[in-house]
Parts: sequence; structure tokens; C-alpha cells
Amino acid sequence: MNNLDLAVHFFLQLAVILLFCRLVGLIAAKFGQPQVVAEMIAGVLLGPSLFGLLLPDLQAWLFPWDKTQTARDTQSYLFPVSQLGLALYMFVVGLEFRMDIIQSRLRSSLAVSFAGMAAPFALGALLAWAVYGHPQLGLFPPGVPLSSAMIFLGACLCITAFPMLARIIHFKGLAGTTMGTVAIGAGAIDDAMAWCLLAVVLAKLEGDWSHAVLTIGGGLGFVLLARFALKPLLAKAAPRWIADGQLSDGGFVAALALMALGAWWTDYIHLHAVFGAFVMGAIMPRAAMSRDLIQRIQPLAVALLLPLFFTYSGLNTKIGLINTPTLWLVCAAVLAAAVLGKGLACYLAARATGIPHRDAMGIGTLMNARGLMELIIINIGLQKGVISEGLFATLVLMAVVTTLMASPLFDRVVGPRPGESFPPLPA
Repeated sequence: MNNLDLAVHFFLQLAVILLFCRLVGLIAAKFGQPQVVAEMIAGVLLGPSLFGLLLPDLQAWLFPWDKTQTARDTQSYLFPVSQLGLALYMFVVGLEFRMDIIQSRLRSSLAVSFAGMAAPFALGALLAWAVYGHPQLGLFPPGVPLSSAMIFLGACLCITAFPMLARIIHFKGLAGTTMGTVAIGAGAIDDAMAWCLLAVVLAKLEGDWSHAVLTIGGGLGFVLLARFALKPLLAKAAPRWIADGQLSDGGFVAALALMALGAWWTDYIHLHAVFGAFVMGAIMPRAAMSRDLIQRIQPLAVALLLPLFFTYSGLNTKIGLINTPTLWLVCAAVLAAAVLGKGLACYLAARATGIPHRDAMGIGTLMNARGLMELIIINIGLQKGVISEGLFATLVLMAVVTTLMASPLFDRVVGPRPGESFPPLPA
């Protein structure tokens, strides 16, 4: 296709993606699932796993895909637009982030985060060791060192979907509760550490440790700069951007530019654009500025752009590659290690820091949602040649199942019970 044909085709793709995601969302809502979970499922269904299986010619026409990257296709524009949607979404999550609340439960958040990383990471590394080099499985491409395979699979199992977790907590009305606070704090720490582990894997593959130093050091430096330099400057500038209690167009553009700069920097240092966008959202002045930014960005990001990322991931996912009893056994082992390792470890850590049994159960359940961040990290792994398409499909399946489990399992084991509401944190 030439550029004009691609542009025309994109609008048809967009209409199909949005309508299909909404249809799946209506069905998912009947089972207590938020729209963002439905979009994960819709993305997989639009790919070769279902649409391509039932109507392969139509799917190939609607979503042309050239894995050799020798021709312009869906990949050439769907990927950058999906990244914009992710960045805007994480910017909104940052705008809603309450560091003051997390500090009130910092000890529990740190304990849950450490336990929720250590246990599933160890299980994931053990699984990678067990299946590495198996001639019939081929889960890791030739040339990937065993140590890199172990670190990568461990990172995939220990990650928590921080933005997905934030939406589920909001959907369940848990903001400000012990469960919601500890889970969101631990989830943020988990994801940051998982990305540092990814930096180590990529550095080992490229044989250049300067990349890992740049990723970890550049990320830490960026957070410190944003917190102690940019945040005070923005607080001083904010009154100039507010007119009659509303954010001005100049202030809106300035906020978007800062979001883009943050996303550019963290993408440049291989930490991924979502972290820069989130940090920029977290340091934005609250009150009118934060409120208006959320109102103006969230509908576009969530309704229009975010579904494109799930579709992009779905086009890479071929569930049909899990086609032997051995591969399904590996898939079951990955799912069991992910669920038991994360859920049980987080529950025990929460109980050890004095959190009641019911709240600890809720935290363990919430922390098991992987969703969006899992899809991001495994997409990078596939693009960089760390994992095969078969393992990618297995990990997508694990991400979808663990995210689907979170909401109904929470309702079953935690509640709230009829006539009860979750208590807020003590003042």
C-alpha cells in the first residue's frame, strides 16, 4: 500500500477496532469486568487467534502485516499511534496518583512489593531453566543466553499491571482504602523494578552494559529532577495557566509538551515512554490544573487511542501456536507460577505487616492483575528477539487470564458484603 491508501485504510481499521471493543465491553460488563479488560480480550480476538482463524483472508486484508518490515503496513502506523495512547493514559494515571496516601502505608507497600516480586521471579526463572533449550518447545530463540531467559521470564511473572490495577481500584471504589493504597504503592514499585530487570536482559543480549546503566541511572535521575526541580517550577507557573478557575489552552499545551518530553526521555533510555508520561502526570499541580487535564485527555486516550495498543498486541498473538500437550503444560505451569507466586506471597507479606486477613486477601488478588504492563514488556521481548512467538502467546494468555481473574475473584473472596463499604485509611 502507498501512504494515501494506508491513511484511508486506517480509518476503517479504527472504526472496526472501536466498535468491536465496545461490543466486547458490553458483554464483559455483565460479568463485572471494566472496559479496559474487555479491550485486552478484543485485541486478541481481532488478531490471528480468532478473526484470522475464522476469516483469514478478510483479517489479512483489514490488518495487512509484513513481519519482514520491507513494506508499509499496519505495523508502520498502528504502533506509534498506540504508543501515544499509552503515554496519554499513563499521564492521566499519574495525574490521579496520590503519593501522600501511599506514604501512609509505605512499610506495607514495600513489603508486599518485595514479596510479590521475589516469589514469582524465582518461579519464573526456574521455569525458564527447565524449558531452556528444549528442541520441541523452542520458547527462546537461538543465541539467547540462559541467564537472560531466566531473568526475562522471571520479570514477566513478577510484574503487576500498574495502570490496569489503578483502573480496577477506581472501578471497585477502593481509592483511599488500605487494600487500594497498599496495592497501588506495591504495584508502582514492582513495575519500576521489572523494567530495570528488562534493561539488564537487553544489556546482556547486546553485550553493552552502558545501556543498563543509562536506563537505571537515567530513570532515577529523571525522577529526582522531576520531583525536586520541575514540580516546584510547575507549582509557581500553574496560576498563570488558570483563568476563571479553568485551565487555559496555553497551560494545556504546556502540560502535553512536558508529557511528550518525559515520554521521549524514558523511551530514549530504554525505560519505555509510559514511565516518563506517568512521572510527568504525578508532578503536575493538583486542583484545577489536574482536574481539567484529566477531563480533557482521559476520554480521548481511553476511548479512542488505548484500544489501538491492545489490537496491536493482538495482531502479534497466535494462541494457535500452543498446539501440543507439552506446550499447554508449560502454559499451565506459567499461569500457576504467576498466580500462586504473586498472590500468596503478597498475602503473606501483607499479613506480616499487620494488615487484617480480609484486606490481605484483597491485596493478593489485586496484585495478580498483569494486563497492560505485561503486554508492553512481552511486546518488547518479542521485538528484541528474547522470546519466541509461542512463548509470547503463552504470556499473553497468562496476562489475559490473571487480569480477568482479578475482579470476580476479588468479589468472591473479599466483597464488599451487602450493605458494607470499604473503610478509608485512618487520618
